[in-house]
Amino acid sequence: MIRLPVPRIARASALALALAMPVALSPVLITPAAAQWIVYDPSNYAQNLLTAARTLQQINNQITSLQNEAQMLINQAKNLASLPFSSLQTLQQNVQRTQQLLSQAQNIAFDVQKVDQIFQTQYGNVSLSATDGQLVADARSRWQNTVGGLQDAMRVQAGVVGNIDTNRTQMSELVGQSQNATGALQATQAGNQLLALQSQQLSDLIALMSANGRSEALIEAERATAAEQGRIQRERFLTPGSGYQPGNAQMFGNGNN
Repeated sequence: MIRLPVPRIARASALALALAMPVALSPVLITPAAAQWIVYDPSNYAQNLLTAARTLQQINNQITSLQNEAQMLINQAKNLASLPFSSLQTLQQNVQRTQQLLSQAQNIAFDVQKVDQIFQTQYGNVSLSATDGQLVADARSRWQNTVGGLQDAMRVQAGVVGNIDTNRTQMSELVGQSQNATGALQATQAGNQLLALQSQQLSDLIALMSANGRSEALIEAERATAAEQGRIQRERFLTPGSGYQPGNAQMFGNGNN
């Protein structure tokens, strides 16, 4: 193989190209007026991220605190809410009906002065000078008092029994209100109304016992007075009188037959 000599011009061109390549591949320097370099600092970035996380946590804590305060205000409002149900009027009506029955007591009212007055006149000591007609009238008056007392007791019994159904309805409603109470005030008010219902029932019981006791007292008083009257009448019957006094008797006209 025959080597041809490289021309001198070609060698010079190759050398110039080799010298020019590092300049072309080297970075181009831009002056600060044209652009700025962005510098990344990992430690500063981590510190900023931690600060942002702490700030976000504080905001969440504040939001939770506000929510708790709002819930507390809602609970306070529920505790102060009044019970939307009242049985007071119905209970008062029941008590008034029982009082009316007691005030309608026949002959002898539930009054201390009137009781004393009637007992002195009708159930006191039987007078020895009283006529038979007066004794009979007094005995009949006492009998009427006893019968009236028994009737009054039965009327009170009927009134108390009539209140049972109303009380049952009120008790059921109050128990439901107590169980569904949304706050402390509503629960307390429902409990107070239940206590008022019990008081009304106790009032009915006292009225019933009073009416029954009144009728029994009248029966015993009538028996005691009747026994005393019987003793007086027996004493009158056994007391010797003036005896037989003879007199003129005409049996067959004037005897001119």
